[in-house]
Amino acid sequence: MRKLQTDILILGSGGAGLFAALHAHQANPSLTITIAVKGLIGKGGCTRMVQGGDNVALVPGDSVERHFMDTIEGRKWLPDQDLAWMLVTGAIERIHELENELGCFFDRNPDGTIHQKAFAGQTFDRTVHKGDLTGIEIINRLAEQVWSRGIQRLEEHRALEFLRTGDGSALAGVLLVDMRTGDYLVVEAKAVLLATGGGPTMYRFHTPSGDKSCDGLAMALAAGLPLRDMEMVQFHPTGLLAGPHTRMTGTVLEEGMRGAGGYLLDARRERFMHNYDARGERATRDIVSRAIYAEMRAGRTTPNGGVYISMAHLGPHNVRRQFKGMVERCADCGFDLAGGLVEVVPTAHYMMGGVEFATDCTTALPGLFVAGEDSGGVHGANRLGGNGVANSTVFGGVAGDAMAAWVGREGTYRTPDVAAIEAAVARAEAPFRSGAVGDLEAMRECLYASMWDDAGIVRDATSLGRAAATLDTLSAELDAYGLPHAARDRAFNLTWHDWLNLCSLVAVSRAIVLAAQARQDSRGAHYRADFPESGDLAASAYTRVRQSDGTLSVESAPVHFTRVRPGESLISS
Repeated sequence: MRKLQTDILILGSGGAGLFAALHAHQANPSLTITIAVKGLIGKGGCTRMVQGGDNVALVPGDSVERHFMDTIEGRKWLPDQDLAWMLVTGAIERIHELENELGCFFDRNPDGTIHQKAFAGQTFDRTVHKGDLTGIEIINRLAEQVWSRGIQRLEEHRALEFLRTGDGSALAGVLLVDMRTGDYLVVEAKAVLLATGGGPTMYRFHTPSGDKSCDGLAMALAAGLPLRDMEMVQFHPTGLLAGPHTRMTGTVLEEGMRGAGGYLLDARRERFMHNYDARGERATRDIVSRAIYAEMRAGRTTPNGGVYISMAHLGPHNVRRQFKGMVERCADCGFDLAGGLVEVVPTAHYMMGGVEFATDCTTALPGLFVAGEDSGGVHGANRLGGNGVANSTVFGGVAGDAMAAWVGREGTYRTPDVAAIEAAVARAEAPFRSGAVGDLEAMRECLYASMWDDAGIVRDATSLGRAAATLDTLSAELDAYGLPHAARDRAFNLTWHDWLNLCSLVAVSRAIVLAAQARQDSRGAHYRADFPESGDLAASAYTRVRQSDGTLSVESAPVHFTRVRPGESLISS
């Protein structure tokens, strides 16, 4: 087992992780900073896959107050308002940093100002973008800056568990495994950032890449950290439906297409969204997803079981110009987005829930910071399209500054608990010791079906009970699983990592289901068919899930309206 010491360890290389690394380096260039990632820096993570853009209040007529109210009202009054305020105010600083310091090129208006497009659920067109491939632009520039600095990289290294000190009072480091060799690595760090991203890939249709398996949230649960709003899983309304035998199914066709005037059509090729919401296709993601799901359950579906999106009425040339990446993606699957119809289905896209944290990105475990999709409280019951990039970049920068200050003020290397290291290795080694051999693919399909059918877009007590029972069974099967004897070499052992992925997904799925059972109302992305009303907004509470000795518990905590209360507004009439 190797050991490594670094002042700051960052888990994840999406927008939050890379921004944190750059800000920490800028705050104190003498610090040793290490980024650990399952894949390759600049090539993985959800930020790179972002198509739509970044919400920022930039122009006359818009304001941070207006952006804030869209954020709070669209999230059904569940967000932490101080975090939401940091989001909308910090986004302005961050977009100028992206352009002027990091070299991002965003689309412009004829007069040279930044172009901002329409996204659903917002009262102003405020989404900054680079065509429909914004994430690639942002991550390429961030990665270039990381590579040009003396920031260390642990690529193809998987984080397994947080390591506390012997008395359990603080974080001492992280246990990782080098996926290329199978060797374990203990990294002792004065400060650690959890920024692995969420990635709800436990659902049949999902947008993130297959390597996203909620590892960070599973680690946080195992460490006893509180997770809030875990029932709030966002489904993007328009995932590409290319058939059952391609991973292209589920990938996002970006929201700007509906914002630009795209139509959703049923099997009869008739628009249906105005039957569900006066805003039609520009309603919030939760409403559009439920409307499509209702059409699917009523049988008004396309050949592959979804609905159509139509853009041709906007002019094929205009569609090809505005949505070049989307047109090419659809063409790769045999669809003509510019002039024809494309099949779509709601797809699990984003997790609003995550680790509870403060405005300086600290958590309940001293030495551990969190930013991006691993964090909870910023988005409440829903996430406005374009606020995800803002979340990662704003709080990634905050975390970098805060960690540099923490290390300078009270950071020190702490000795990890040796017994805890040995126990963590034993847990990871379990499938090498077991004589039984299970079917991981069958387990994965069972997880997909259970979460989609019973804990997905529409839920009730009966379906959630079924999901909980299925997850208990899957957990027991994973505990008993043994690797085939022909697959017991640790180097690049993808079967082993499939097992680790499923362990993380099942653990986090159990937290989602428990929180969904506890919330007996409907808010945003969480819709209970047996409790369809939203309840008293003034008495809003959020769920908090913890794990202790392997057992999950859930409680409710009141939302503190620190800036505005339901029925009030920060926007002057």
